[in-house]
Amino acid sequence: MIFDAVLFDMDGVLVDSEVVAGQVWVQTLGEHGLRLDHADYMARAVGSTVPNLYENLARDHGWTPAPDFEQRLAERLAEAFAVVQEVPGAARTLQALKSAGVPFSVASNSLREKLGPKLRAAGLLDLVAAHAYDPAHVGGRGKPLPDLYLFAARQLGVPIERCLVVEDSLPGLAAGLSAGAEAWGFTGGGHNADGEALREAGAGRVIGSHAELREALGI
Repeated sequence: MIFDAVLFDMDGVLVDSEVVAGQVWVQTLGEHGLRLDHADYMARAVGSTVPNLYENLARDHGWTPAPDFEQRLAERLAEAFAVVQEVPGAARTLQALKSAGVPFSVASNSLREKLGPKLRAAGLLDLVAAHAYDPAHVGGRGKPLPDLYLFAARQLGVPIERCLVVEDSLPGLAAGLSAGAEAWGFTGGGHNADGEALREAGAGRVIGSHAELREALGI
């Protein structure tokens, strides 16, 4: 094993939730006066935080959420995330790291109230245990800022320079690199992350599946 710890993004890396969430957002936005195609939404949202997404939509479309928007969205997302699946091979990767004695954590821009339910639905919560972190752990300073990955490394007791970050988004990759970690791009989720863009943004490697990730890590 060439790293002392692995820090995973969640959506699109461990839990195959990006496409599902995008469908819910696009439908609900359309019902509240903003029609976006799915590709446009995904380009804006993957790897971002909800406040940053709202700022983006206000800037480009002059759109702000109506009073009932967030409640309706939350209800639909809760239904969708209750049956979300793991990215194929994710559980096997976490189990292999655990068996090898390599610590790992999840560092996600997902809101805290969604983090646990997604991991539970995908069958990963017990493997991750207490090491699942969101921007609320660092005063709301989510990716692309480095704070979340620095915090996750400290909780594992591993220097960030000895950590590998696995990310499917440009904001997440930027967070890992600016924190001082080695960062690899991951394209094995259902939303078909742009491997070339990740490589151009500084990913040390681009990995296409969890099987490939395990092979690269030697676990």
